[in-house]
Amino acid sequence: MKKAVLILFILISLKSQAQKTENIIIITTDGFRWQEVFKGIDSEIANDKKFNQEDSAYIYKKYSGADFKASRQKIMPFFWSEIVSKGQIYGSRDFGNKADVSNPYWFSYPGYSEIMTGNVDLQINSNGYKPNPNRNVLAFLNEQPKLKGRVVAFGAWNAFDRILNEEKSGFPVISAFDNVGGNKPTTTQKLLNEMRNNSFKPFHEDECLDVFTHYQAMDELKTKKPKVLYISYGETDEWAHHGYYKSYLDAANQVDKWIEEIWNFVQNDSQYKNKTTIFITTDHGRGDKTKTQWTDHGADVPGASEIWFAVMGPEIAAKGEIKTESQIYQKQFAQTIAKILGYTFTADHSVAGEVKEVFEK
Repeated sequence: MKKAVLILFILISLKSQAQKTENIIIITTDGFRWQEVFKGIDSEIANDKKFNQEDSAYIYKKYSGADFKASRQKIMPFFWSEIVSKGQIYGSRDFGNKADVSNPYWFSYPGYSEIMTGNVDLQINSNGYKPNPNRNVLAFLNEQPKLKGRVVAFGAWNAFDRILNEEKSGFPVISAFDNVGGNKPTTTQKLLNEMRNNSFKPFHEDECLDVFTHYQAMDELKTKKPKVLYISYGETDEWAHHGYYKSYLDAANQVDKWIEEIWNFVQNDSQYKNKTTIFITTDHGRGDKTKTQWTDHGADVPGASEIWFAVMGPEIAAKGEIKTESQIYQKQFAQTIAKILGYTFTADHSVAGEVKEVFEK
């Protein structure tokens, strides 16, 4: 009898530890600083006429609060309500919780490559670099029997075809002004294509507005039900480069609303509910030591290596804002994404280990 009870206990224990995440949604918002994520608006930038678009009153009315916690919650209300209560948020440097890129360049292509390959390739030193020769974690996941043909990526920036090496990787990458739906688009896809192609193009042909990337990805999520979905929003970086602090904050606030929309859909869909993890990060940081450098990044800009990330899902303990001292690197994200789904990412190049803190209960 005791033996039977012991076996039953072991079986129950194993079941409770079984893989729960069957789907993952990876989201990046380009060049969004940890300072705004954790500390809210920067009053020095908001007060500067060079950056506030002559509308500091709007910035303070919409995004200021009694303290930095109130301000950050106004910028990213979903982050600082749902994710902080049910997930984990890393990169709060005021507590010594550091997250940094490992590559020495501190700009986009090398950053996204590091996120996706778990590796730093020093030859990738330009945003115009050729198709990425390094295997990425999305291609690896697409080779797994349970995930084959259920992996897709959407990016506002046209470089993602090269960053993810669409031709070699074997999964769809819809970037910038790529049409969705192929030769047989649905009525909705036709409309999305037409609206995007006929839209205002402030970033010319290099990058579409985030709203089109978002609705294309949402249509895919609702109709095709991918098991691995990557969405990259770009306006946080674009408006920062323009020096438009108001638009930069608005773009981040909109991304937060879209993340909430994605999560609400996920938690009300039978395929995804309680079986989906969401992983959110950025490709690089921005300047802060010299305030005028908040618009820029790169190896010559102090602080541009500093990033952050957040994660929430059934495998993830609800630990909120992480305030323990540690050093995490961007190259650890690829293996972390694979481990969340129960896999070990392997490639011809070296792959950094996962962020172990994510999996600690």
